[in-house]
Amino acid sequence: MYETQRTLARAVSLEGIGLHTGEHCCVRVQPAPEQHGIVFRRVDLPGQPLVPAHVDYALEEPRATVLARDEAKVITAEHLLAALMGLQIDNVLIDLEGPELPILDGSAQPYINLLKEAGIDTQKATRNFIELQDTVQYSNGDKKAELTIFPASEFRATVLVDYETQVLGAQNATLHRLEEFEQELGHARTFCFLHEIEPMLKAGLIKGGTLDNALVFVDQLPDSQTEAALRKIFSGPITVAPNSPLNHAQLHQPNEPARHKLMDLIGDLALVGAPLKGHVVAHRPGHASNIGLARAILKRQQFNTISQSVRTHPHDGFRFDVNNIMKMLPHRFPFLMIDRITYMDERVVEGYKNVSVNEPFFQGHFPGNPVMPGVLQLEAMAQVGGVLVWHSVPDPDSLWMFYMGVENARFRRPVVPGDQLFMRLELESIRRNIIKMRGKAVVGDQLTCEASLQAALVPKDRKPR
Repeated sequence: MYETQRTLARAVSLEGIGLHTGEHCCVRVQPAPEQHGIVFRRVDLPGQPLVPAHVDYALEEPRATVLARDEAKVITAEHLLAALMGLQIDNVLIDLEGPELPILDGSAQPYINLLKEAGIDTQKATRNFIELQDTVQYSNGDKKAELTIFPASEFRATVLVDYETQVLGAQNATLHRLEEFEQELGHARTFCFLHEIEPMLKAGLIKGGTLDNALVFVDQLPDSQTEAALRKIFSGPITVAPNSPLNHAQLHQPNEPARHKLMDLIGDLALVGAPLKGHVVAHRPGHASNIGLARAILKRQQFNTISQSVRTHPHDGFRFDVNNIMKMLPHRFPFLMIDRITYMDERVVEGYKNVSVNEPFFQGHFPGNPVMPGVLQLEAMAQVGGVLVWHSVPDPDSLWMFYMGVENARFRRPVVPGDQLFMRLELESIRRNIIKMRGKAVVGDQLTCEASLQAALVPKDRKPR
């Protein structure tokens, strides 16, 4: 794997039909600076909104990887993302005219060819690898999917699928090194079963699907009425034979479907936002499960980063101690719930609270078995977030910040005397004086609580009702 970041030497473009929308779309992939990452830009929409290739923007939709930011959508992103990962390209800006990337021949190869045509430039910055310290697992019971990634010095992946049909039974595929991506996975095409076509069309999917951009496996012989409907769908004659691809299509490899599932997995794991070092073993993967694994990887990595942050951030002499915090926040004892801010940039803030047995709330909250109330953990997280907001708005001393909503709050572990509660808040948006933040709190490397918080900024000359 390459150690320094890479981008394109020049911009390149292609166009085609979207598999699911059936709309004509144009893609232009262009160089981007170091630390930029992979970002889509919907140039056909007002304001040309940006949609980063990250799990934070991934939707749970069937049959494709879909990203969305507000009203801007990017549909069927997985094949281009897989090509970028396979060629180890870190930084690009992808202009998209239309909601969906072209399906082309249903594989990643046209995108690989496009990127190789542009040429690859080596940049100076070191690549920001996600290197796992322990095993991460994700399971999806509804899909019978089990995905695991083990620590490793390189990226490697194995996929096992079993569709329990004669035409397509148990298969597996393995990628030993990313340098083998094009040769092993590039030509593997998307596929479905014949009986799935009508339901997908009724669901508004595969409007651009043809036998030129997908393999169709005949697992069940259609009746005469269904066969006539299929001829109309495919605009011509079809050859239906039991337990074979429609029209006797030739496979590039006997396990081409498993190879395509592996290619999809690599594209979806691009949504962790950084190159991975680890060995993935995926049984019955799919887009929803792949994205679930990506989220689990980031969750574990965030715990490791937070724990490391506690150990490495210089506490002594850091200017945001409790005295600095009181200059920014209106809270005072006993409701000042944080002791120090350890890190802050434009969108992220980290801080901690040392939980003492002398906390006043322990006197009345399980005094024989003291546990920090969950609502006060949320309050502490909100105060850490308030420090970031104080630095993010003009004239903060003229504003009150009132929290107005908590969503998806989960409490995972009791917080007890002697714990150091470390909190990390990420600013999602500030719009019309409405703030949205996402936060997590940990003790050591164990999650204690997480939630999405919403607050309103109110001028101090307006009294709350």
